This record gives sequence, structure tokens and C-alpha cells, in this order.
Amino acid sequence: MKIKTLFFLKFLSLFVFITLLSCAEAQEKEDDTPWVPLFNGDSLEGWSIKGGEANYEIRDGAIVGSTVKNTPNTFLTTDEMYEDFILELEFMVDSTMNSGIQVRSNSFDHYQDGRVHGYQVEIDPSDRAWSAGIYDEGRRGWLFPLQDNAEAQSAFKQNDWNKYRIEAVGDTIKTWINGIPAAHLIDDKTSSGFIALQVHSIDVDAAEGTEIIWKNINFLTEDLEQYTMETTVEPVNTKNALTVDEEKNGWKLLWDGETTNGWRGGQLEKFPEKGWVIENGELLVLSSGGAESAAGGDIVTTEEYGDFELKFDFKLTEGANSGVKYYVDTEINKGPGSSIGLEYQILDDEVHPDAKLGNHEGSRTVASLYDLIEADKVKPVNEIGQWNSGQIISKGNKVEHWLNGSKVLEYERGSEDYRNLVKESKYIDYPGFGELDKGQILLQDHGDRVSFKNIKIKSL
Repeated sequence: MKIKTLFFLKFLSLFVFITLLSCAEAQEKEDDTPWVPLFNGDSLEGWSIKGGEANYEIRDGAIVGSTVKNTPNTFLTTDEMYEDFILELEFMVDSTMNSGIQVRSNSFDHYQDGRVHGYQVEIDPSDRAWSAGIYDEGRRGWLFPLQDNAEAQSAFKQNDWNKYRIEAVGDTIKTWINGIPAAHLIDDKTSSGFIALQVHSIDVDAAEGTEIIWKNINFLTEDLEQYTMETTVEPVNTKNALTVDEEKNGWKLLWDGETTNGWRGGQLEKFPEKGWVIENGELLVLSSGGAESAAGGDIVTTEEYGDFELKFDFKLTEGANSGVKYYVDTEINKGPGSSIGLEYQILDDEVHPDAKLGNHEGSRTVASLYDLIEADKVKPVNEIGQWNSGQIISKGNKVEHWLNGSKVLEYERGSEDYRNLVKESKYIDYPGFGELDKGQILLQDHGDRVSFKNIKIKSL
């Protein structure tokens, strides 16, 4: 009996010791992050509704969003804009809904009439289970789906509270779901924006009033390096790479971000030995004192394209001039100067004198059809030293120029109006100018330092 009692006492002592040790460890792991509430639990002051007309209300200190028919996606957005931050929140979602947390998102009048766009941390209770994956709302589609992260997929709790952690620091966004690492994205498309809670649109036959509830929305913007967490998820880097949806939809990289493959000099059999460099995933034409083609000269694709959609990012230095030409035939004008083709103008409109020149005033400003058609006077141009996104869509004879997500001009090659413009321009000496069925893409060396990246093309 004494032996049994002694054994029991020893067992009890061990149990108490382990319990106390566990409590001590729990206390050591207690969150000491100086969180700031993003939602005060009492009112929606500091928040605004954008997009649709879904319902948002406060219930028991939480934000409740509910679906409404015949309305697009709705977003409850912060009035403040944020760059780097760490965000934690909890949510419970109806199993039939789709939703998301917008971060670094924006709404501009020039972009699809104010459509909310930007990074979305997905809330996906469906069998696909991509909750905490990263989607680009209103722009590029999926950036980091979760089909290869089974642990994160299984971490979602149906009809229960789930907790997200979202870290947005520099060009990196990392997510966790219920403590499990989910997504790890390196992408520099947008550096700041609002945070928003989405209520997704619903089908006409779906029931109204399905709900998603958010609570404990906590935020940190200072001393982030002390509180960021390591993740075991391998990063996806979108720089000079195709996104998941781009690859699915037939896009191809026109420049791989590392080599000169697929490009040559406009008047050379190989890539220029000077005037162009590749640095940190950027293709740079160097300054040569403003003398056109005095250094390396233009570069062109080794392949020809007709009926295409072309996307490219460009960054200007002060006073710089360059361009992206299309439907180029380098056999035309083999003498001094640039090869002949239609040109999407790249220019510092504020400083460069060309902005006030041209066959028609304004036809040499940024995103214009060089010397022929002026782009919209009111257009979204980022500051010198920041990246801009250009886009050219050419299908049949119809052509569009886009700048930072906004269409800034359109025209029809071969039309009477177009040919009259050519007759009045310096291109009058080139019969059929701009009316080739296919041609090369050209990046212009105009003697000024300009950077390019994310050059992609899709045949239509």
C-alpha cells in the first residue's frame, strides 16, 4: 500500500510539474505585439463602402457582412491608406460564400470607373479550399493559389472561427491561416492602398442574407522587423514571370529578365555590345547624352507578331525619351536613326520639349501614337522614378493604347482617318506605313536612361 501511495505521489508531483512548465511556456509565448485595433467594435467610423450595395452592420462587437442580389462585389474599405503592416483578424463565413480581405488595394476614377482592385487574401470555404491564397482582384487574377499547399488547405475550419495573419512588408506578402503558413508572394505591382472586407456578389438564384463575420481586427505598422515571422512556404516571384492565370490564358514572356534571348539590335545580327544592360531584373537603355542610337541603338524581337496584346512596365528618368514600336520591319530605313514602325511614346512630358511638338500638338506625349494621335490629356502617369504599366492591344486593324490600367487612345489602322494622318506626318515617304500584317516589337534607344521589365505578349 505504501509503495502504491508513494508511486501516486511521485506521479502527481510529475503531473503538477509538467502542468506548471506548460503554463510557464504558454506565458512565455503570450503575444506581446503592441497591436492597434483597426475596428473599434462600436462604429464603422473610418470605413467606407465601395463597389456594390451589400449590407454591413455591427453585431456583438463584430462586423457582419451579408449578401444582396443584383449588386457587384462590395468592399468595406479603410479610409486610411497603408504601405507596410502586419494584420491579424478572425472571421466566420457561411459555407456557401466566397469572400476575401483586400490589402494594398485602390479605387480610382480612371480605372474601370472606380473598380476596387489590388491584392486579395482569399476566403474560400468551397471544396477547392484556397483560403489565405493571394488573388489580384480586378487585375491579374490568381498570384498564389494553394493547390500545392495541402496543409494550409486543410487548416480552414468550416462553420467556425478562422484566424488570418497577413504580413505586407516591402515587396513581400505572407499569409497564415490558423497558424499554418499559406502564401508567400514577392510582387511590386502596388506598394500602398486601403484594407477592405469583401462581400462577394451572388448568383440570381442564390439566397440573400448569407453572412460573413469579422472580429478582433488588429494592426501593426511600426517596428515590423521585430514582429515578422518566418514562413516555410517557398516564395512566388512575379517579376519577369507569368502569373498562374497569364500562363493559363496563353501569355508568353517576351523578355526572361536575365538574358538577351529573343532580342537583337535593330540594325545588327546580335544584341548590342554596349548601350544596354541587365540589372536586378531590369532591362536598361543607358544614357548617351540624348543622341538617338549613339550607343547601342534600338533592340527588336527576333520574332514577328500580328494580332497581339503586349504588356510592359517602364520607368523614366528626368527628361527621358524612348518608345515601344510595333509592326516594325527593320529592312525599312536601314540608314541612321530608328527603325520604322508604330510607336507607343514613352516621355517625360513635364520636361522633355517633344511633349509640345509633333504633327499634331500633344501627339508626342507619353502613351500617344507618336506624331499621329495624342493620348488622353488626363491620364494616370506615375512620377519620374516610379514604374508605369503600358499596354498595346492590336486585333485586326483596331489598336488600343493603355496606361496604368486606363485606355488612353484607340484607332484603326488603314482607315481613311488614319491614312490622312500619315499623309500629314513624316511617315508620308513610307507607303503602307503601319499596315503590315505582322512585324517586330522594338524598344527604342533615344539616348536617355529608361528601364523596362515584365515584358509579356499574347497572340490573339
